[in-house]
Amino acid sequence: MLKEISKKQVLDRIRFENPWWIDGNIEEDYNSMPRRLYFELFKPLVYEKDIRRAVVLMGPRRVGKTVMLYHMVEDLIQNGVNPKKIIFITIENPIYNYMSLEQLFIYSKEASGLDDKEGWFVIYDEIQYCRDWEVHLKSLVDSYRKDKFIVSGSAAAALKFASNESGAGRFTDFMLPPLTFNEYISLKGLDRIIKSTQLKWKGHDTEFYTSSHLDELNRHFVDYINFGGYPEVIFSKKIQANPGRYIRQDIVDKVLLRDLPSLYGISDTRELNSLFTTIAYNSGSEFSLEALSQQSQVPKNTLKKYVEYLEAAYLIKQIRRIDQSGKRFKRDNFFKIYLTNPSLRSALFSPIMATDEMMGNMVETAIFAQWMHKDWFTPWYSRWNKGEVDMIGLSDTGLKPVWALEIKWTNRFYEKPNELKSLYKFCVENNLQTPIVTTINKEGSKQFKELDIQFLSSSAYAYTVGRNTLIKRVNK
Repeated sequence: MLKEISKKQVLDRIRFENPWWIDGNIEEDYNSMPRRLYFELFKPLVYEKDIRRAVVLMGPRRVGKTVMLYHMVEDLIQNGVNPKKIIFITIENPIYNYMSLEQLFIYSKEASGLDDKEGWFVIYDEIQYCRDWEVHLKSLVDSYRKDKFIVSGSAAAALKFASNESGAGRFTDFMLPPLTFNEYISLKGLDRIIKSTQLKWKGHDTEFYTSSHLDELNRHFVDYINFGGYPEVIFSKKIQANPGRYIRQDIVDKVLLRDLPSLYGISDTRELNSLFTTIAYNSGSEFSLEALSQQSQVPKNTLKKYVEYLEAAYLIKQIRRIDQSGKRFKRDNFFKIYLTNPSLRSALFSPIMATDEMMGNMVETAIFAQWMHKDWFTPWYSRWNKGEVDMIGLSDTGLKPVWALEIKWTNRFYEKPNELKSLYKFCVENNLQTPIVTTINKEGSKQFKELDIQFLSSSAYAYTVGRNTLIKRVNK
């Protein structure tokens, strides 16, 4: 006769996962890890009690969701919450198989030894391993009105879909992205090399950031491009020595071979892997379905679905095209694709140096990655018969270009702004006076005809976008 897992074993496991019930402290491993800057945005959602909602923390693998949850436990304890009223359950543990979220909550209260009826903080990590989690969670929110439920999961596509479908009015979503360059600098303790500067942008003096040590900032920018998307990697020389083993196996392969196939019923993972590899190697390039199909050997009808899946998994981002007048194309045959995290390419192939041929594409990818954290903004690019501009910001109505950015990993155009012919043409046609052009390490303002071109180093610009995004999200 087969043995079943006993209730005692479940209670013992729950006690093991909640060591702060004994001494009021989280494990030293988590305590020693620095907090991500996004923690300050996440924290108020957990403390919010007036609005009855569960918090759904989602994001790609290995960006620090579990660590953030442990930091949240620590913060709750520091702010006077009884440690025994903070419950942490890792759903993927097989001992919890087939148990509902409510049953786990009931068992956890019993395991704690408290008989309080309300005021609990309940955290379910890796929620995607619970079948129909969104139905269970909605029921908990409705049934236990004085308790706070927080869940996290790595299968961002499924979580977002389920959250939107079933959790309307009951869930608050929080997307934790890969590290921004701003966070990378902060976690490394390098804020000392950053300084504020004023640039003329969209007709106004606007605060940007740069460095009095641009060569040092650039060295860290190259490291960020190679290793910087994951908190664990930036502090580990061992992982950096073999990023392929850690990132490819632990992040990419699990998404391509396990998460996406199980979510969408994909049977041929070789095709999916081939497509992602092709995109990753050419991140920042313009694609058409025909060319992408030919190069990856994936049929066009399958390819379109796979691109959607990879985007839903937060591995890539499609960028749409407008023409030189800022108008969208009726037939959108061409588009650009960027990795959401430039270090994915280094893991799949090899780290690159500042002088490598692909550095321009990866600088572009890194800068786009900073902008992708703005859920209120969609970047575009412009290409027409004899010209292209890397990034365009459209007005809130989406009808008119309001700024233009040209991303370069060279100082040449600082010395010869007259060579920026495509940018000039686009700006004149759309009445833009202050475009931004990035460089390696040359900064300043240059007049070219009626344009006042603002030059900023690529690393400083990437830092600025990440920092300003965080500030805006705090103020939203």
